Amino acid sequence: MIIVRSRYMPPMRRYAAINLFGVFFVHPDVRVTKTLINHESIHTAQMREMAYVFFYLIYLIEWLLRLVMKDNAYMSIGFEREAYANEHNFHYLEKRKHYAWVKYLKKKKKKEYKKKHKRKKHDKTRNR
Repeated sequence: MIIVRSRYMPPMRRYAAINLFGVFFVHPDVRVTKTLINHESIHTAQMREMAYVFFYLIYLIEWLLRLVMKDNAYMSIGFEREAYANEHNFHYLEKRKHYAWVKYLKKKKKKEYKKKHKRKKHDKTRNR
């Protein structure tokens, strides 16, 4: 995975990093950890199996649909849910089945949302 430090990518400061076509852009002040790299590597695997373009198309459509729902749209996207659920499992990609993100499309349990939402807040403060 190519890692590029940039003041401009991702464009919104609230996000520490973004993966575009397998190139990992990260703000200069963000600590790049094994967990963060693993999270983005999961996204790269998702992109490859979706021929990149379909990944971004489905990601955008799902995000737009989730905007009208109660929960946090970003944290509800199936691709993100798979990546967050497995970012600490450093052997996940070795055993990951194709299209594993599909099982994360169904409605999540309240317990899962609270856990991930709390973790996201912690990550924001940790990465500053």
